[in-house]
Amino acid sequence: MGQVIIRNLDDNVVGLLKDRAARRGHSLEQELRDIVCTVASNESQKFLDRSAELRRELSACMQGREFPDLTAMIREDRDR
Repeated sequence: MGQVIIRNLDDNVVGLLKDRAARRGHSLEQELRDIVCTVASNESQKFLDRSAELRRELSACMQGREFPDLTAMIREDRDR
């Protein structure tokens, strides 16, 4: 497991995080771990959602189009 040290946090911010952790019955460390994991997971999901959206858009604009098989041209170019 990795470790992270965050320096120079404002005391008010630390106090707010401690209060949040206490309300949820967590240690400050657990609360911070939960926050970091949630943010990282959300960013990953945003990327996956955007990727799916782009694939749908590309698929929609490519419907009905035919593309030549470029295998022979690539092989010819490689053989030069």
